[in-house]
Amino acid sequence: MAQSLAKLLAARYPEIVIDMLAPAWSLPIVERMPEIRQSIVLSTLHGEFGLGKRRDLASQLRQTGYQQAIVLPRSLKAALVPWLAGIPRRTGYRGEMRFGLVNDMRPFDKNLLNQTVKRFIALGLEPGESLPAVPWPSLSASAENQQRAMDKFDLCSTRPAVAMMPGAEYGTAKCWPVEYFAELAGSLAARGFDVWVLGSAKDAAAGAAISRDSDARNLCGQTDLADVVDLLAACEQAVSNDSGLMHIAAAVGSRVSGIYGSTSPDFTPPLSRKRVLHYRQLACSPCFKRECPLGHLRCLREISPTAVLEGMLDRKTREIAAKIR
Repeated sequence: MAQSLAKLLAARYPEIVIDMLAPAWSLPIVERMPEIRQSIVLSTLHGEFGLGKRRDLASQLRQTGYQQAIVLPRSLKAALVPWLAGIPRRTGYRGEMRFGLVNDMRPFDKNLLNQTVKRFIALGLEPGESLPAVPWPSLSASAENQQRAMDKFDLCSTRPAVAMMPGAEYGTAKCWPVEYFAELAGSLAARGFDVWVLGSAKDAAAGAAISRDSDARNLCGQTDLADVVDLLAACEQAVSNDSGLMHIAAAVGSRVSGIYGSTSPDFTPPLSRKRVLHYRQLACSPCFKRECPLGHLRCLREISPTAVLEGMLDRKTREIAAKIR
């Protein structure tokens, strides 16, 4: 979703150069964003303060002549590198005691900025400026790497493919039951679809369970992120929990069936008109918890495989559900 900010800046200021400071794992995504000149790797681990690493990187950036840094996270550590690098204008929201580190401080209004992508693009505006229409992400696919990946995993290119993403890094309260994915995979296979299960090594067990009970191909943990981007671009549709891969599927043009449990499609919707959103909106949801605090996971269990299948196959349902709120 940070690409939406890059799109906004590139459209408004065609002469500027945009580089992105990001963790190493995200580079295959950043490289598919045509608005970004280059990515800069921050080598700190997740949760690591890493003052020495940030100081070393800032020393390198000090020589580049950047005029502005836009700091998307609201943490103190995220604002350190631009400050240490002496970048003159450092834009960000009020956060963890960052006064001085961020000198173009913006108020954080949860009601106005009610979606993650709006919070990102608002930092590309001048203070007081109204929010424009959100530019949607659109990642570039590599036909060459796509063919290489399909050859490597012996994937068919003559039948329509559906990707399934059963994982969610945040926690189990985001994860539709694996047996539901398996039932849906079997129904799709019976209708002539190939089903590819995509995810990290952490999702391998879920992928194995889905493939064991259906004809799906379990590719979890066998692909790198660049492969996943290109394989999703080859899929007609994708079925996913609210996860990063869901947003990648939307950005490469796959029709997305997004399944929401503890989170809300109002906050992190797939930014595409080609989408169907499944959300029960129970009294207890969205709770935004990692695990179901009530232990029943009704918000996900009450979304049946049949309902998801109908949303994928019925054109009228797809067109109605695809309308942007």
